[in-house]
Amino acid sequence: MSNRLVFDAAERVLWTGAQASLGVLVTDLAGLPMWWAAPVALALATGKSWVAGRLGRLGTASTLPASKDPATPSTTYGP
Repeated sequence: MSNRLVFDAAERVLWTGAQASLGVLVTDLAGLPMWWAAPVALALATGKSWVAGRLGRLGTASTLPASKDPATPSTTYGP
């Protein structure tokens, strides 16, 4: 497995875990039924993607730097 793929998978796992945890925390603190955790996490994921699309690598929702993002084309040398 390439390093870029590992970084991409790790980024997705970490963001998903953070969004799910925050969804549960927000619904618990607000006293809402637990089924609200999924829509809250979805809203967080949408917001994160929007921000990352403007601050991260342009054209993607990745927060990885271009050198680690699998969407970045590889540089080739020679003819």
